[in-house]
Amino acid sequence: MATNDTQNDSPNGSLPNRVSSSVEELLLAALDRNDDSFRTGRYVVTFRAGSDKETLKKLGLAQGIRVADARDFKGQAVTLDQVGDADAVFFPEINIALVGGHVMQENQLDIDYKSKPNSPIVSVDPEYFVFADGGTSGGIVGSRFVELATNTTFDSLPGFAESLQSTSDDYLRGFLQATETIAKAMRGSGNGHSHHEMDEETQVLNATWGLKSCRVLPSLRTGAGIKVAVLTNGFDRGHPDFTGRSLTSETFVGEPVQDLNGHGTHMIGTACGPDAPAGTNPRYGIGYRSAIFVGKVLTNSMAGTLASVLTGMNWAIANRCPVIFAPLAMSGGPSAVFTTVGQAALTKGCLIMAGSSNSGTVVGAPANSPTIMSVAALNQNLQPAPFSPVGKVDIAAPGLDTFSAWPRPRRYNTISGIATATAHVAGCAALWAETSPGLRGMKLWRKLQDTARRLPFPATRVGAGLVQAP
Repeated sequence: MATNDTQNDSPNGSLPNRVSSSVEELLLAALDRNDDSFRTGRYVVTFRAGSDKETLKKLGLAQGIRVADARDFKGQAVTLDQVGDADAVFFPEINIALVGGHVMQENQLDIDYKSKPNSPIVSVDPEYFVFADGGTSGGIVGSRFVELATNTTFDSLPGFAESLQSTSDDYLRGFLQATETIAKAMRGSGNGHSHHEMDEETQVLNATWGLKSCRVLPSLRTGAGIKVAVLTNGFDRGHPDFTGRSLTSETFVGEPVQDLNGHGTHMIGTACGPDAPAGTNPRYGIGYRSAIFVGKVLTNSMAGTLASVLTGMNWAIANRCPVIFAPLAMSGGPSAVFTTVGQAALTKGCLIMAGSSNSGTVVGAPANSPTIMSVAALNQNLQPAPFSPVGKVDIAAPGLDTFSAWPRPRRYNTISGIATATAHVAGCAALWAETSPGLRGMKLWRKLQDTARRLPFPATRVGAGLVQAP
């Protein structure tokens, strides 16, 4: 175990890798250590089903270890800076605990669990930072970090370019490489429109091309009564197209839920937006009567940690959201962490879906886990987008030139990426879930695949095919 994880104190005098440390404190500590591994210094412990916080206390850890439980918080909406001096936090819905680096170092838990045949522990993994990335690892070997699977620009991410430059030149190159990949795909689609030009063309239609392709317009379903959780960087709560909607929001990064970057608002717009938006704008939303659950797991600088993502997933499952949409993708192979989370969700009637990555190469985590639905992106010709990867793909959806909501004052924007495809699947899943209370978890997964429109491409590119509304 690395010993430099606990060497530096945070600005408030405490160890920077405690469970209550903020994203900013963890980042500063990593920079102070000159650590380019993107590890936070904390650990994620995955338990077998049936475990609880008492299990953690019985593992031979130091006497007096303080374990917080997500159930101690209303709706299990845990913000880690609220856990005080706790040494660990247990998330009961997903059988996972976040443990401070100092506790792990003192007890060698990651070594001990492997030598015990009946250990309740499935895995012990370092926690990593997650960032908004355009889609490739940028040559950072061995790191796992998150991308917001979309085509955004530095102009829409206040302070993000500066934070990237202060972290790693390689990381910045990765961001630019990925956005260039998506830009080439858009040029290859044969339209060459700028965002403004595409907006004008889209507005003369009665619905976006994505909704038409998914046969949303003929559907009699609205998503009524179905909770849809979207875990990203927040939402513009004052957007006029969502006035009067059922909206539950929580932050897991210690910042207001308000979306300052656009990504979350755009994704929620496609999955849950109105059937009749303001003015002459086309219909862009699918589940327009669904109950929206917004989980802010990335800060306004588009940074977070694995724990902030897992906290949001635990919250969404605790609230029994049948559809959980996590438009995030990390490099690396399938992990015990996300496989366990996905299975816990399915068992409790929830379906987690994630974008397969914008890398154009292989499917990233968490979508490459067998228990999480992986989504590929299509262009207007229903062909796989060049940035859509190959591998464990379960279903496909429109992912290019997607018109949807955007934070005020702009209100609308057209972007591309794997996340926009996943938003279409989330919306259609809400419509299907409305058709029967029995369509939950794995049954909902199978229904989406069984009713998909078959496409003339390998399953490794498009899965079961193009998602369709009921």
